[in-house]
Amino acid sequence: MAYIIAEGCTKDASCVDVCPVDCIHPRKDEANFEEVPQLYIDPVACIDCGACIPVCPVPTIFTLDDLPEQWKNYIEINAAYYGN
Repeated sequence: MAYIIAEGCTKDASCVDVCPVDCIHPRKDEANFEEVPQLYIDPVACIDCGACIPVCPVPTIFTLDDLPEQWKNYIEINAAYYGN
């Protein structure tokens, strides 16, 4: 898993719009969008391009290596969304 969405995600969906491989979910048109607290990056589909980072309106997307220690639990949260 190269990128993690951590605490503070506003579900702005700018990251979804720029993702070239559609690996950030749920999209606004998906049934569970309103139900989930944040967006998630599919660790299998992500191609590590980093296009999502500069468009995020709040600093919540990190590479795995740069993820702050206090948000390490988001590794499991993101993976669990995709059943990994």
